[in-house]
Amino acid sequence: MKKSLLFAALSLAVACTGPKQSFVSENVSFAEGQIGKEIEVIEAHTDKVLNPIYLKPDGTVFYGGYKDWRSGFFPGSVWLLYELTGDQKYVPLARKYSEAIRDVQNLTTTHDVGFMSMCSFGNGLRLAGIEEYKPILVQTAKSLLTRFHESTGTLQSWGPSEKLDRKCPVIIDNMMNLELLFKVTEMTGDSTYYKVAVRHADRTLKEHFRPDGSAWHVVDYDPETGEVRKKETHQGAANESIWSRGQAWAIYGYTMAYRCTGDRRYIDQALKTFNRMKNHPNLAEDGIPYWDMEAPGIPDEPRDASSAAIIASALYEICTMDVENPAQYKEFADKLMTSLASPAYRAAPGTNGNFLLMHSVGSKPHNAEVNTALNYADYYFLEALCRKKNLEK
Repeated sequence: MKKSLLFAALSLAVACTGPKQSFVSENVSFAEGQIGKEIEVIEAHTDKVLNPIYLKPDGTVFYGGYKDWRSGFFPGSVWLLYELTGDQKYVPLARKYSEAIRDVQNLTTTHDVGFMSMCSFGNGLRLAGIEEYKPILVQTAKSLLTRFHESTGTLQSWGPSEKLDRKCPVIIDNMMNLELLFKVTEMTGDSTYYKVAVRHADRTLKEHFRPDGSAWHVVDYDPETGEVRKKETHQGAANESIWSRGQAWAIYGYTMAYRCTGDRRYIDQALKTFNRMKNHPNLAEDGIPYWDMEAPGIPDEPRDASSAAIIASALYEICTMDVENPAQYKEFADKLMTSLASPAYRAAPGTNGNFLLMHSVGSKPHNAEVNTALNYADYYFLEALCRKKNLEK
């Protein structure tokens, strides 16, 4: 009799509470709520398509134009929400927001067209098979190639600057734009794009990394001789410090380069840089990096959720590759995602300008987007959720 009563009580408790949501499904539900609210804001404006970039200090959202290097991340986030839910209602919205930035295909003034086009049009092609996006990606890749220097073997990132004594600066972030070139060779069969991507990856591998595996942010070249002029960390605490998002770009960029080429040197570098971050004595218990791992005010320095999201997404891919003990990389990615999804970093519903994550840092030395919400933190958080979901199917 007592056992029957106990079973009945347990059954009633389960019926009242319902099945517990998985980590992925709970975070997807949250993302649908936040992004859904932002879509309502965007759709209420009929004169132009708003593109949310970051949360300003006054609590309002900064909306950028197509030339903003971050313009592809919100359209990409809507595509990823479609991938996570399968809900067709997101397709016309993702198309609308992507096609609002189609002019990125003709930009030759920035290296970031890879970010801008692959997150938007690349995801649209991958997830919805939209053939008309292929020529947009090809034209964008052609625009990116205008920044290639034969002398250096690299794609120039920023313009020259007399004030900063730079002639041909190349930043570690630029590794992320190579995926566009690899993709266009895959689509067209034209190896020109692939060869430029490999040359850039190889020269960056040679020049951007310190013996301990950490990366400088900027390497400035002489565009005539191809020689290195100097190495800096423009957005870090000091030239020799470990700027966290730079390490995240390196980990993700070389993981992607390994996927596209099979060159073991690339994944070896990604792992070396990751282990430098993972084993840094200043890494906090929750795994979320400080904006710079050697910033002078640690532990009172801002954290950078964007770096953690980028690294987590890369690690979920790494654990599918031919690496030693792949489970350790998923375990650390899960740790990062658990921290990011906690109230310490994930916004309360309806707050944070409708962004998903709090506490990211754009460039602290320039007092730009410090300890705030950034659209690329959200994008890579969603991408990491997609990869985690696929791994755990």
